[in-house]
Amino acid sequence: MDPVVLSFQDSLLRRSDVSLLEGPHWLNDQVIGFAFEYFAAERFKALGASAAFISPEVTQFIKCASCPGELALFLESLGLASRRWVFLAVNDNSDRSAGGSHWSLLLFHRAAHRFAHYDSQNGSNSLHARRIAARLEPFLGAAGAGPGGGRPPVYDCGMYVICIAEALCQELRMEAEPRLPPQVITPGYISGKRAEWRRLVQSLAQDGLR
Repeated sequence: MDPVVLSFQDSLLRRSDVSLLEGPHWLNDQVIGFAFEYFAAERFKALGASAAFISPEVTQFIKCASCPGELALFLESLGLASRRWVFLAVNDNSDRSAGGSHWSLLLFHRAAHRFAHYDSQNGSNSLHARRIAARLEPFLGAAGAGPGGGRPPVYDCGMYVICIAEALCQELRMEAEPRLPPQVITPGYISGKRAEWRRLVQSLAQDGLR
């Protein structure tokens, strides 16, 4: 048995998913997808339609889609052409299935007409990020994926993606490029965030929020 702990927007977290937050386990698609859903619906809902948080499953589809026509129709439905900021969780899996062994964050910034890539393992996901950026460029009018602002030596990659996205959203200005505050995403900070997200899931589950 793996009972459902929380249903939130389009995310469904089971007991096995929530247990990953206890550490030292790597986070899966479901946990990162929930975090992005929570950012859009609650934490950063003031950003409204200016920001899009693309789930890991959708990002993987964009990376691996083999039919340009199919991809074009799919991307049109996302309405990305009007977004100032697009956050994508990138994994290193090479097919459409969930999984992989490493996560990073790809951010599209419309005002700068470019992508930034935030990778906690010295750019090991660069090829995957560039592939996704190349797929999106015709629809966004963007330059290729470049390095992000600061890559501290943190290897809890899934939680790193969530924390970087949160920190960037806190710094967002509609006409300025967000900058990560120096020395913020430390191993201690990451560990604390794991506990914080676990408490949040428990609180939402107890409140019966859907």
